[in-house]
Amino acid sequence: MQEPTTTYLTPEGKLKLEAELEDLRTNKRRELAERLNFAIKQGDLSENADYIAAKEDQAFLEGRIRTIEVMLRHVTIIEEQSGGEVRLGSRIKVQEVGQDDEELFNMVGAAEANPLEGKISNESPLGKALLGKHIGDEVEVEAPNGKINFKIVAIE
Repeated sequence: MQEPTTTYLTPEGKLKLEAELEDLRTNKRRELAERLNFAIKQGDLSENADYIAAKEDQAFLEGRIRTIEVMLRHVTIIEEQSGGEVRLGSRIKVQEVGQDDEELFNMVGAAEANPLEGKISNESPLGKALLGKHIGDEVEVEAPNGKINFKIVAIE
């Protein structure tokens, strides 16, 4: 069996994951049990679409619970970092070379990444390129439309 990998989370990310786990274990399991009970009462299970769908949802739910449990057993909490070099927990302000706009990103672990919220993973192409860099450094990132160069404006 493969050794589980470390899950890097901010304190807030860990709390969110713990809350999701609690919700899945209590509310979602109970709702699913009610759906299964109702479907079973409908009779012939071999052709019961409600029962089949509920069983599939149950497998997904239990898989998600196991995934979160493993993640939380192997969690490393990352704290916000400032100055120096880019690491997990850093807030990095970058500017695409040749552009005026600046973008602010939080460097987080893969489990917490959400580019729409400015949270980039240390495993993403941009995250990998930024790790270990300093203010003023330029990095090149391979994007779907070609290479993009970014300059690090600030590390907060």
